[in-house]
Order: sequence, then C-alpha cells, then structure tokens
Amino acid sequence: MATPAPGEASRIVESLKRLLKSRGVTYAALGKRIGLSEPSVKRIFSRSTLTLARLQQICQALDASIQEVARLASEHAADKPEMLTWDQEAALAEDPKLLACLYLLTNGRTARELGSELRADEKQVRRWFAQLHSLGLVELRANLRARARVTSAITWRRDGPIRKLYEAQVREEFLRSTFADRMETLQFRTAELSDASYRVLLRKLERLANEFRDFAELDRSLPSRDKRSVAVLLASRPWVFSMFQGLTGKD
Repeated sequence: MATPAPGEASRIVESLKRLLKSRGVTYAALGKRIGLSEPSVKRIFSRSTLTLARLQQICQALDASIQEVARLASEHAADKPEMLTWDQEAALAEDPKLLACLYLLTNGRTARELGSELRADEKQVRRWFAQLHSLGLVELRANLRARARVTSAITWRRDGPIRKLYEAQVREEFLRSTFADRMETLQFRTAELSDASYRVLLRKLERLANEFRDFAELDRSLPSRDKRSVAVLLASRPWVFSMFQGLTGKD
C-alpha cells in the first residue's frame, strides 16, 4: 500500500497521538498489540513514517477506523478556534435555544437529533443553522447538515456575555452535588508551594484543560447514546482559608 504524503502523514500521526492519549494506550502497549517494539513505535510517530497498511493496523489496535482518524486530521488542520468573538457570544447569550443548538451541533448531533432534543421542527432548525452560519460558527452543507467551525469544548471569555449571564447559575448548580456518585469527583487540597512549583501546577492544569478539549473532539462522531454531558471545573489561586487568616495574622 502507498504512503500518505508528508504533510498529510504528519497530521494523521498527530491525530493518532491524540487517539492514544484518549484511549490511555502507551507506545509500549501499542507495540505489543501490533507486534513492534516500543522504540519502533516511537520512530514511526517521531518520523511520521506511516504506510496505509501500518495505519490500518494501528487503527484496528485502537478500535478506530481510518475514516475517523482522517476526520480528526482534517479538523485539526482546520485549526478550529476555542474562543468566540464578543459579538458571537453576545448573539448566543440573547437566544438560549441558539446556544443549545450550537452546543449539540459541536458535539455531533444531526439536525434530526437536534430538533428532537430541542423540540423544534425542521423550519426552526434551518433558521438556527442560518443564524449560526451568518455568525461564522457553522458551515452549511446539503440535506440540512452543518459542520461546526469551532471546537467542541469552547472557552468562554472571562468577561464575556455568556459568563456574565450564566456563570452564577452554573456555579450554583454544578456545586450543588455531594460528588459522592461513582462517576463524580471533587478534589480539594491546600498546601504552601514555591512560585516555581505553582507555575508548574498551572501548566499541568492548562494541559489537562487541553486534553478535555481533545477528548471532546475525538468523541464528537460517537452516537449520542454512547456519550454523556460532562463538566469539569478547574480552579487554582493563591488563597488562605479565612479561619486560618484570623489565627495566623497572614494576609
């Protein structure tokens, strides 16, 4: 079989790396599945030396299709923005149903699924698609299909219209849980760290946020029955509990 062109091969390899990360598969584990040593797998990924036969083998080992990997490579090349413009956010903030439409669309819903979940007929879905297209958020296609031009996990502006409108409600609803369910977690730690260690921690949190975005992109094409809506709250700041401040006199 032929070998993908250099630029295409690099994009495919990057998509495979993201797929490995989402599946929790190391180079060593992949090597065992496809009959190669870990150094050989590393060379394939570092040099982007990938034949179609090897690509098919890797995809089978990761329970993915070549079409899925190609789609990820194509979407990654399109460099979808993670943050919207102020005007785009303002338009979405004015219309909750339009915001919900974009959310479902970026998470892989078809027009029919979207209409069913939002209890809207085809005409209304067409209007939403037209609005999102005029805002530059989707690309319209034939047969009532639209492709999102933004990432699945949008980063809302800190002082933007969406956060101003919904942040207080989101915080209250999100933290209402006891976080005792098997699928829930709430980790809270306090300690004294050096500035150097704190900077490393912030970089790790940023990487984790990026991985969340990657998982969302990887799972975009999965059927809605195989997914659930997930929210992650990451927060860190220099802080001392008020009770301790009163005891120690520290600011």
